Amino acid sequence: MRILIADDYADLSSRAARIMAGQLYLKPNSVLGLATGSTPLQMYQELVRLHKEVGLDFSEATSFNLDEYLGLAPDDANSYHYYMHQHFFSHINLPQKNIHIPCGRPADIEKECLDYDRLIWQSGGIDIQVLGIGTNAHIGFNEPDIKFEATTHKVKLDEETIEANARFFAAIEEVPRFAISMGMKTIMHAKKVLLLASGENKADAIYNTLYGGITPEVPASILQLHQDVIVLLDAAAASKIRRCLDDNNQNLRS
Repeated sequence: MRILIADDYADLSSRAARIMAGQLYLKPNSVLGLATGSTPLQMYQELVRLHKEVGLDFSEATSFNLDEYLGLAPDDANSYHYYMHQHFFSHINLPQKNIHIPCGRPADIEKECLDYDRLIWQSGGIDIQVLGIGTNAHIGFNEPDIKFEATTHKVKLDEETIEANARFFAAIEEVPRFAISMGMKTIMHAKKVLLLASGENKADAIYNTLYGGITPEVPASILQLHQDVIVLLDAAAASKIRRCLDDNNQNLRS
């Protein structure tokens, strides 16, 4: 696991975009696992800039998004379909047929989940998975629980998640109570993981993820078992782990 600390959110976003661009340069037909929310937003803006200014090419790539709210249509301004097309897909040359986001209004949710995982495996698996992290350490919409959910599944959102996401809606009552999300097995099968965190409100979640026990009560802690993780933090999100990093460096010098 590599832990990188950026100066601020802008620096974090620029570094994240360079990592994603490097993946595409090395493997133009990469399968990209993508996240939504406020943290990766500027990364997408930077990738759009690289596409327009230096020709970063997405034409051979495939994408799979982590999650979607249940009950929202793709054209709903609060859906993740809308977010991704508004902020990213409509500005780059990723073919529409290669874009995959869980359906928020599936006729059969169990079939939707099975089909989504099957599509990922048929595409060769995810080459690099971008993750944000919730204040309760959820990744995707995998909330704290007594067990890890393996594959794509229906999720009941925690009140903490609902309250955190209410800022994107007109009222907290409008926030969906359920979502569809990749599970931990799906995420952990990605060849590389890029975990992004920004802001002091994520500092406890990052500390517990990196230095606590591996437990479904801290969903992101399972990433300690992944063979190739980059944790990219701004200074505020890293505030609780700096002493641990300094101690590790001191031990290495001793």
